[in-house]
Amino acid sequence: MRLAHPILLLLLLLIPLLVWLRSFLMRKQSMQFSNTQVLKNLPKSWRIRIRPILPALYILGWACLVVALARPQRGLDNSRVRTEAVDIILLLDLSESMETQDFQKTNRRLSRLEASKNVIERFLGKRPNDRIGMVGFATLPYAVAPLTLDHGWLIQRMEGLHTGMLDGRRTAIGDGIASASNRLLDSEAKSKVIILLTDGASNSGTLSPENAAQAAAALGIKIYTIGAGGARTGFFRQGQEVDEATLKKIADTTGAKFYRARDLETLEAVYEEIDQLEKTEIEVERFTRFEERSKDWIIAGIALLALEQLLSLSRIGRLP
Repeated sequence: MRLAHPILLLLLLLIPLLVWLRSFLMRKQSMQFSNTQVLKNLPKSWRIRIRPILPALYILGWACLVVALARPQRGLDNSRVRTEAVDIILLLDLSESMETQDFQKTNRRLSRLEASKNVIERFLGKRPNDRIGMVGFATLPYAVAPLTLDHGWLIQRMEGLHTGMLDGRRTAIGDGIASASNRLLDSEAKSKVIILLTDGASNSGTLSPENAAQAAAALGIKIYTIGAGGARTGFFRQGQEVDEATLKKIADTTGAKFYRARDLETLEAVYEEIDQLEKTEIEVERFTRFEERSKDWIIAGIALLALEQLLSLSRIGRLP
């Protein structure tokens, strides 16, 4: 709340003068008695007891009118958010090898897919202003979710993903990139990004990863590639070997970066770095508009003065 003309509150100082003038005029209309001591012992009626309320109503009524003159206003705060949006498609490998349990969290082993879901969920929580979608792929690509700001719904869709939902015996990285790029085809965002996570090499599909990357680059899409899993145990390697050379070439072709994540901590660090590289710029413009509230004070003031006048003309305001 604020007052448009607070200096007018000085008029409140005139109210005691009005009260004195009113009292002076009423004394002129009073009846003269030589001695009123005999009346002091008489019991007071209810009208006499509530009569002091009349000057109080008079004072409050004029006070409300003075406040109305000062124009009280209520501020309605608004903000306009301007963002340089980033549209992101999460491209997630759903081949059978993603069930390999070579990630560990607090003495519990996680599959590559489960670890990826955990890290992606935290990544989504840090980017509330970006539209993010998801495509899964194995032998064929699968559109999990379109670009959306409803990240809670996206997480629900992601939780339902498992390697058995697609033909997971082969990995078609090129077709997956093509499907993800198609999701960004109509995007007007300043930055368009695909984050590809896979644990193997492309061995299926109608489009090679290199050709798919060139098509994405032509559309202004950057592809960050992540090779997940494949941790060594002594002289043995668990699971399928990541085709690092191809993933690095995909990233280089589109002006992005390739990352290798052999454990959960490294995978978390990868998504943290991508989050910083593709940070959304937000500019918040705040403004305030004011709503006039004088009407309420005018109504209150007139009502109080009218009530005082009505009571003064009633038996309460008459001489006993």
